[in-house]
Amino acid sequence: MICEKCKTNISKEEMFQFGGQMYCEDCYIEIQSRPKPCDPGAVSAAKASRELQGHKGIEGLTTNQKKIYNYLKKNGKVPRKELLDYMLLTPEELQAEFAVLRHCELARGGKDGDTLYFTLM
Repeated sequence: MICEKCKTNISKEEMFQFGGQMYCEDCYIEIQSRPKPCDPGAVSAAKASRELQGHKGIEGLTTNQKKIYNYLKKNGKVPRKELLDYMLLTPEELQAEFAVLRHCELARGGKDGDTLYFTLM
């Protein structure tokens, strides 16, 4: 069998199913452990952690997270495709980076018609 994500050939016994697709163990674990933007528990934990560390604004964020924040600050409401192109990330990588901004209540996503966009809070 072939992993849907990495395209590695793996025996049927070593495959994991998620969302109707089959994955190798590494890809399955990655998919399951990815941060999700809409997670109230993560928002509460991020706020508490940032308060304990004395972080305000973009202090304590990674380089990519700061780059996303600053791009949104400069450009306002940005379509997902535009941000993907600017950041040179996969959709999954962008979601993981953006989830942290959402958990810190620095940015949010929304829809305008059929277009998914990101903006600052």
